Amino acid sequence: MTDFHGLEIEFTDVSPFLTALGDTKRQAIIVALINDIGHVGMQVTDLTELLGLSRPAVSHHLKILRDAHLIEYRTEGTKNYYRLSHDLTEIRKLQELLAHVTTIIEGSNRS
Repeated sequence: MTDFHGLEIEFTDVSPFLTALGDTKRQAIIVALINDIGHVGMQVTDLTELLGLSRPAVSHHLKILRDAHLIEYRTEGTKNYYRLSHDLTEIRKLQELLAHVTTIIEGSNRS
């Protein structure tokens, strides 16, 4: 028997992460940061130039991505450098949720 209540809890738990991933501008920021892997990180001004967004818009999207634990930053003097987070907890939660949903779907196909 499927634990639908447990599944609802899993969906609720990954909801901020899914929301962060669901916006095309935030996806563009993630892609930009992926392209920057191995470098010093990107500043808000780098992202505004690259994406054609305003500084407040980029800062807003960066906050959502930080809150979802997708990105992190470090400060050097007055400059913040953003990069992808090395904390994979939220990604693993999503993978687990998708595995549970896949198991349910595959089980219903056998009926």
